[in-house]
Amino acid sequence: MNIIHTLEQEEIARLSAGKTIPEFRAGDTVNVLVNVIEGSRKRTQAYEGVVIAKRNRGLNSSFIVRKISSGEGVERTFQLYSPTIASIEVKRRGDVRRAKLYYLRERSGKAARIRELLVRKENVQAAAE
Repeated sequence: MNIIHTLEQEEIARLSAGKTIPEFRAGDTVNVLVNVIEGSRKRTQAYEGVVIAKRNRGLNSSFIVRKISSGEGVERTFQLYSPTIASIEVKRRGDVRRAKLYYLRERSGKAARIRELLVRKENVQAAAE
């Protein structure tokens, strides 16, 4: 195994120790809790929105979350293994046919809706076994 790859895997293990990063993909609605430091105060801020892109690059993996705030579209890029991320929670699974949902930037309202991915009972039982 490559020494750079080994070092990268060790760093990923160190940064994700104590945290569980769920499996998610583009189209999923996630709630990201971010540690925000304002002066001497430290607090967690929730950022909930739709994942429009996920970039899998080992330690440099990132994802973009889009939400509508006060009628205005806001996108935020997060590094997956960043220490500022307290936790990631998947609220609902989206059923999309694209890896990158950049087309949602031009859409608003009901046109920007994403179907929910419904899981069949036999698939759930097969996954549990």
